[in-house]
Amino acid sequence: MIDAALRHWYRDVARDLPWRRYGVTAWQILMSEIMLQQTPVARVEPIWLEWVTRWPVPSAMAADSPGEVLRAWGKLGYPRRALRLHECAGIIAREHGDIVPSDVDTLLTLPGIGEYTARAVACFAYGARVPVVDTNVRRVVARAVLGQAVPGAPSRRDLADVEALLPAKKAAAAEFSAALMELGATVCTARSPRCQDCPLPRCAWREAGRPDSAQRQRTQRYEGTDRQARGRLLDVLRSAHHPVPKAQLDVAWTRDPAQRDRALDSLLVDGLVEQTDNGLFALAGEA
Repeated sequence: MIDAALRHWYRDVARDLPWRRYGVTAWQILMSEIMLQQTPVARVEPIWLEWVTRWPVPSAMAADSPGEVLRAWGKLGYPRRALRLHECAGIIAREHGDIVPSDVDTLLTLPGIGEYTARAVACFAYGARVPVVDTNVRRVVARAVLGQAVPGAPSRRDLADVEALLPAKKAAAAEFSAALMELGATVCTARSPRCQDCPLPRCAWREAGRPDSAQRQRTQRYEGTDRQARGRLLDVLRSAHHPVPKAQLDVAWTRDPAQRDRALDSLLVDGLVEQTDNGLFALAGEA
């Protein structure tokens, strides 16, 4: 059976990631899930370990300013995640007794918590039998079950496809979900799948001769983008620890003044940066 084979494989080869260890709390798992969105494990792990010590419970983070959370976020990318997590910490502290909710529906009401994160926390923190679907899982199911080189557009069918594979018992289902993600992250990868190392007894894509797909994923360019400009401006504010004049931000991105101003405006709109009454700029909560 696919579930038994996959779970046995997982027990033998699973990466020793700190958020998978015994005693990790639901809050710490939630932090890891937010950090890991579109960010490699190697970049997340050292920062997560710092955060676990600095903010062991939601109320500890809520007591700090959003600017401090943004500063500690460093270069993980997509810093709005940090801002939403700070908001989330405040709500959990005030309305849920400093305990992360265990059910998907309640988790979905929290800031920055989408379908994947809500199900991941319910599954990995509380052992709920719910389908957990990320990019890696969608790829494994597309290949092994549907015989496709790459998955189609995300849809509600993804949840149904994964739920159909889950073992009946809750503990086995949670382990299976972790194993399915691990398989997609380490073996059934997007560019160079290692089919010879796959533990699945059957794979529709492999049996079909590994047909190629006309759909090609395009690598996102970063150099010279608004994202890079935003990052440079945030770097200045993270290191300043006090409001700075616009001239100090101007020197951080000189290649295109219009792009720099656009990036600054977007940071203000997103609430990551604030402007003081006398025209200085600072991280959220520090103006």
